[in-house]
Amino acid sequence: MDAPRYPRDMTGYGPTPPDPAWPNGARIAIQIVLNYEEGGENNILHGDAASEAFLSEIVGAAAWLGQRHWNMESIYEYGARAGFWRLHRMLSDLPVTVYGVATALARAPEQVAAMQAAGWEIASHGLKWVEHKDMDEAEERAQMAEAIRLHSDVTGARPRGWYTGRCSMNTVRLAAEEGGFAYVADSYADDLPYWQRFGDRDQLIVPYTLDANDMRFATPQGFNAGDQFESYLRDTFDVLYAEGGRMLSIGLHCRLIGRPGRAAALKRALDHMASHDGVWFATRLQIAEHWAATHPAPEIERPSEMSRETFVERFGGIFEHSPWVAERAYDLEGGPTHDTATGVHSLLARVFRSASDDERLGVLKAHPDLAGKLAAAKRLTASSTAEQASAGLDALHDDERAEFEALNREYTETFGFPFIIAVRDHEKAGILQAFKERARHDRDTEFAEACAQVVRIAELRLRDVL
Repeated sequence: MDAPRYPRDMTGYGPTPPDPAWPNGARIAIQIVLNYEEGGENNILHGDAASEAFLSEIVGAAAWLGQRHWNMESIYEYGARAGFWRLHRMLSDLPVTVYGVATALARAPEQVAAMQAAGWEIASHGLKWVEHKDMDEAEERAQMAEAIRLHSDVTGARPRGWYTGRCSMNTVRLAAEEGGFAYVADSYADDLPYWQRFGDRDQLIVPYTLDANDMRFATPQGFNAGDQFESYLRDTFDVLYAEGGRMLSIGLHCRLIGRPGRAAALKRALDHMASHDGVWFATRLQIAEHWAATHPAPEIERPSEMSRETFVERFGGIFEHSPWVAERAYDLEGGPTHDTATGVHSLLARVFRSASDDERLGVLKAHPDLAGKLAAAKRLTASSTAEQASAGLDALHDDERAEFEALNREYTETFGFPFIIAVRDHEKAGILQAFKERARHDRDTEFAEACAQVVRIAELRLRDVL
C-alpha cells in the first residue's frame, strides 16, 4: 500500500526566496496582464447554455438559461469597442501580456493587429471564457488543443503561455502535459515563478494575481472607486520594491479598467512605479525565459517520491542506528511540502517524539560516548565521526581524554544512557560545561533534554543530506 501523500506544496521558497537576478540589477519585475475575453464569454450565440454572469458592472448577475442578456452583452462589447483602445493608447509603449481567449481573438481582428503592432505577448486564455471545474478531462484536453490551434491561426504563432482562469483541478497538469508552454499562470501561490513537477516534466509556473486585479471592481466588497485601486497598486508595489527581488502582477480587463473613471487611476499608479529606479516592465514570457535561464528546474531527489526502501536507506541513519524512525515516518502524510531538510526532519521528529519511552531510550543508548573508546578505535558512524571532529573531540590531549572518559562513566552510571549533545552547536569548552551542569539533573529532566538533543542532531544531519 502506498504511503499517503498530500499533493499541495505549503512551503515554497520558505524564508529565503532565491535572487531572481532581474536584468540590469532591477529590484522588481512588473508584469501587466490585459485579459481579452470579449466575444468569448458565455452566450447562447457561442453554443453555451446560458448568458454570462461573471465580472461585469452587474455585480451578482445570474445566468439566463437559454436566453441572451442584452445588458451583459453590451457591457462586454464596451470592453472590445472602447475599453481596449483606451488601454492600448495608455500601454502601447510598455511590455504587456494579453491573456487572449481564442474565440474572442478570432472576433477581434483590429485589436489583435494593434496588440501585435505594440509588440505585446499574446498568451492563451483558453478556447472560451467559461467555467471548467466540472468539465470532463478529455473534453478539457480537447478544448485546450483547439484553443492552441485557433490561437495559432489567428495570431500566426502558437501561444507560449497559458492561463485558463476559471480552471479545473486538471488544468495545470493538462497544460504541462501538452508540453509546449514556457509557463503556466494558473496559480496565485507566490510572488515569484516556481517549478512544479508533473510526471517526468518540470513545468514553470509564473503565478498571477486576483488582488492587484481590476476584477475587484466587479465583486462584492471590492474596489468602489479608482483611487482605491490606485492606492492598492501603489502599496503593493512599495512593499515588493522595498523587499527587492520580487514580481508584481497586475490584472486588467478591457470592460472594467477600460472605463474612463478607472483608467485614470491605473495611469497614476503606473507613473508612480515608473518613477523608481530598478523597475523592469516585462512580458510574462520574458520573465519566464529569464527565470528558466537563471533558475532552471532543480534536479533533486524528492523524498515524497521515494520508495519505502530508498527513503529508509537515505534517512534510516539520521536517528542513530534506528531505522524504525524512518520506516514509520514514511507512512505519515508527506508530500512536496516535506521535500526539504526541515520537512523530512518534521516527519522523523514526530515519530521519535510519539514513540514509547523504551523506544526513545533505545535511540539514546545507540549513541556513542563523546570522545570514547569507539571514537578512539575509529568505529563511529560517518555522521558521528564528523560531528565529534567539528568540536575537536577527535584531537584531545591525554588529560582531556581522561576527563571525558571519567565524565562519560559517571553520567552513564547515573542515567543509564550516554551523554548526548548536538556538538555542532558548541565548542569543546561549552560541551564540557554542559556535561557538568546536566550531570546534576534528575533523570526525567535529563531524559527529556537528551531526547531534545537527539532531535537537534537529526536536524543538523539532514541539512547535510538535503
